[in-house]
Amino acid sequence: MLKRWIPLWVLAISCAALAASPPSSTAAPGAAEPAAASAPGAPDSPRASLQRFLDLCRDTHFVQAADYLSLSPSERARGPELAKRLKAVLDHHVWFDLSKVSGQADGDPGDGLPPGVDQVASIPGLAGATPVRMGRDAQDARWRFTPDTVSRIDGWFVALGNAWVMDHLPAVLLRPGPRELQWWQWAGLGMIGALGWLAGLLLGALSWKLLGRIAARTKGSWDNAVIKRLHGPFSLAWALVMVGAAVPFLELYPPAQAFIDRWLHIGLFVTFFWALLRSIEVVAQVLVGSAWAQEHPSSRSLIPLGARTFKVAIWAMAVVAVLSELGYPVASLIAGLGIGGLVLALAGQKTVENLFGAFSIGIDQPFREGDFVAVLDFVGTVERIGLRSTRIRTLDRTVISLPNGKLADMRLESFAERDRIKLGLTVRLVYGTTAEQMRQVLAGLERAIRAQPLCWPDSVTVKFGTLSPSSLDIDVMAWFRTADWNAFVQIRQDVLLQFMDVVERAGTAFAFPTQTLHLTADPAREGRLEKTG
Repeated sequence: MLKRWIPLWVLAISCAALAASPPSSTAAPGAAEPAAASAPGAPDSPRASLQRFLDLCRDTHFVQAADYLSLSPSERARGPELAKRLKAVLDHHVWFDLSKVSGQADGDPGDGLPPGVDQVASIPGLAGATPVRMGRDAQDARWRFTPDTVSRIDGWFVALGNAWVMDHLPAVLLRPGPRELQWWQWAGLGMIGALGWLAGLLLGALSWKLLGRIAARTKGSWDNAVIKRLHGPFSLAWALVMVGAAVPFLELYPPAQAFIDRWLHIGLFVTFFWALLRSIEVVAQVLVGSAWAQEHPSSRSLIPLGARTFKVAIWAMAVVAVLSELGYPVASLIAGLGIGGLVLALAGQKTVENLFGAFSIGIDQPFREGDFVAVLDFVGTVERIGLRSTRIRTLDRTVISLPNGKLADMRLESFAERDRIKLGLTVRLVYGTTAEQMRQVLAGLERAIRAQPLCWPDSVTVKFGTLSPSSLDIDVMAWFRTADWNAFVQIRQDVLLQFMDVVERAGTAFAFPTQTLHLTADPAREGRLEKTG
């Protein structure tokens, strides 16, 4: 469920970062700088008049802002509308740095323009950039936008893609909000994010089903498994594409548009690496269960280790790609990581030792995940071979973690590699057993062993071994062709039951530790006792 919200989160994070990002050295579009560099200078300078015009428009006081336009008598009735339109044009095209606008009462004398005329901005167009100029009124010495600039306002405004919206929105939505985006643009970003998220879910599901049908027609099964895990990346990718296609309709000023584009690119990077990580997981699972892995068991345990290594590499590439998109100097960062890596390697020798120990275990194959092994003074099943340590679950159901660096140097015994299991024991008979009974028992024990279907016939040994202090000992050794311990336990039980039958039919019995004391009379001692009496 949480993954369905990822597309919306990406745009929400972008908007939050846009709203919270610190201002740059320049002011927002069509706005004066809040810093000291935007000091108005002389009260009758171009900078002071431009700043006052922008501030009035920000507060939607277009009637007062119209006083900074050089209007002809026929244009005076449209003064507020022209001021509003000029502000919209400046918001879209201009990123003001008021420190570069003249703060002198007479304007900039070295700009090559006639005295009393200064250029404060330029509007790009198909025929080239058109200047935005202000001129000093001879009557009240106020700097106003020149008649030539005022005459071009309607043409510039109509060329905007959102001109119809700007004409019909209420004034409250035209007020600038955080980062100088107007409130209707912030509302539009929220709507685009929600609609893009819904469109991403729909188009992602359709793409997922379509690719699933195509993959179902192929002979292999790996593509089906990969596509099943890519539902989330498909949805996120489509959501980002739809948001990226819709955001330009908001006519954001260029830095804001570039900021949104940057975060959309980061989202696409995240989507790509997310899909790549899931694909590696699926490919590893398919390889483990493939016929190739069954034919090459020694290489099968390298697959999980290789998958984890690839994941670490992909995470590293993802971090570098995101940092590069955010504008950080990746080349110097990588160089710094090289120097820092040397220091880290010296400080983390044990970690590096464990990492190489993991690769040593993977290459030498002393055991694999799922093997039953004996290490030091305990036995258990290998659950996971990690990059730092190996986890073994003991017979008591506890988990023991051993560093790979130490484990690679230990004496390891893997029970999974054996092809036969040995049965070795000593059968002890009582001393009352006759030679004939012993022959019957020896023959019967050997027949009982060889009657087992999994008996290895070339290694059966049933021999009268020794005369121990309390029993007649028969040495028994045999091998059974199975690696399954549970199967061997059943075989051993059957064999021992038949041993009991053989001993009973021979008329003898099993011995247990006993001692017999023989007491004899001493004639010399008895004679001495009689004389004394």
